[in-house]
Amino acid sequence: MTKNELVRELAEDFAPLPRKQVAEIIEALLEKITAVLKSGDKVQLTPFGQFRIRDRAARIARNPQTGAPVNVPAKRVLKFIAGKPLKEAVGTPRRGGSKAAVAKKKTAAPARKSAVAKKTSTNGKPGARKTVAKKVTKRR
Repeated sequence: MTKNELVRELAEDFAPLPRKQVAEIIEALLEKITAVLKSGDKVQLTPFGQFRIRDRAARIARNPQTGAPVNVPAKRVLKFIAGKPLKEAVGTPRRGGSKAAVAKKKTAAPARKSAVAKKTSTNGKPGARKTVAKKVTKRR
């Protein structure tokens, strides 16, 4: 949805207001949000989410093609954190589950292996285990 489409739909919802006035209100809202973020404060729209400015420190990165070090300067980046109602409306799944489910997993006893799952060596004795070589990948 573009800004013009948003203005058109809001003008239809608020019939007594002309489209030009709705456009001015939206433009003023966006300018105010931009000014607050420029000053370094956060903008919190409670059910929707919040906009924050994060400071990233300078660092040394690597060029993936040549492997040469590259200086990345410090910068400010915009971060948006969606609110819970917005996440639920869009259908974003929660990560990690609820706290109760995580606590239940931690306290549960580990599952026991059955007699069939025990490893046997090549000579048929159940006590000895095979050693498995680790696969080593070559780094470029």
